[in-house]
Amino acid sequence: MTGPDETSEAATRATRLLEFVSESGPLWAGGLTALLLFLFAVQLLGTATEAAEPLIERLLRTVVVDNGSALGLSWLATYGVTNGSVVAALTLSLLRSGIISASEAFLMIAGSRLGAGAIVVLVGTLDYFQKRRTRTLRERTSLGLLTFVVTFTVYLPVTALGIVVLTTFQSELFAATGGLSLPVRSLRFFEPITETVTRSSGPEIALVIAIALLLGSLWLFDEVLERVETESVRTYLFRHFEGQWTAFGIGFLITGVTTSIAFSLGVVVPLYNRQFVRRDEIVPYILGANIGTLFDTLVVAFVLETTVGVAIVLLLMTLGTLLTLTVLVGYEPYTQIVDVTQDRLLTDRRFFVGFAILLVAVPLALLLVPHL
Repeated sequence: MTGPDETSEAATRATRLLEFVSESGPLWAGGLTALLLFLFAVQLLGTATEAAEPLIERLLRTVVVDNGSALGLSWLATYGVTNGSVVAALTLSLLRSGIISASEAFLMIAGSRLGAGAIVVLVGTLDYFQKRRTRTLRERTSLGLLTFVVTFTVYLPVTALGIVVLTTFQSELFAATGGLSLPVRSLRFFEPITETVTRSSGPEIALVIAIALLLGSLWLFDEVLERVETESVRTYLFRHFEGQWTAFGIGFLITGVTTSIAFSLGVVVPLYNRQFVRRDEIVPYILGANIGTLFDTLVVAFVLETTVGVAIVLLLMTLGTLLTLTVLVGYEPYTQIVDVTQDRLLTDRRFFVGFAILLVAVPLALLLVPHL
């Protein structure tokens, strides 16, 4: 026979289970919806790009005339859509259709990362000048500016080194991934729908729909993540920030799994703003997040079944990881560079504004100078 204590304990467990399901059920449903919407959007993007290939190639070739203009275009396009992942996905779709070359695709994906890193600075600058009576420049841009400095110290040299490696060893790189069997053929059940949408609305409209759905899926996923209880995650992170290798791994895993650098950085914002963690403790976490943020781009390459795209994304991730590991080995000199750069940007308003102007002027020059 079951005693009253056991019955009460079983009832308590059942109640807790029901509460967990009722609380987490909508989150799982939202996450699954966002994932399916993302996969459908990527498939529609590929289908629409192939159908609109003549028009896209004609328009794109009036803008992209060399590698520099490809880098500048993706950098500026990331400002326009305020999302580097969407620009990277569109780049892979163009690569799959043969509209752009491998070197242009590499630079456009790298440009999407540079643009994404600079967005926080530009937004913070505008926000500061609109509301500078209520908060200081340091309060407006502190963590965002730190993320920007760390991102650029990694992706600028990786972009330069990567294009050299890609140009020199292109055949070897593509041969290494050419035999990959991409395990995503089951996703082709989307094809009848994507083909119908493209045929009925026209490839140009379908392309716009695909980009909108891609943005919508990423937005929905961020909305789901915002409802996740992060206090326990934050408590766990706080215990491990003192170990730079552990912090790097946590940043990489959280960003890679959630495919959202906004979530992974959002988790640590209260810790940083309240000075529970120092700048030199949080930098390894940001370094890891900067590598993990490429995971969704790698997923897009697999979904589009482009082995060349997989090779390009893996090259960017590999070089970024190697440089990051080198930085972590010689960590103290690196943090000194980061500290000096960030402090100068935060304390010298003219220097900061001039730097923000350069973040627009440099990609514009890369895009426009070849046409002069």
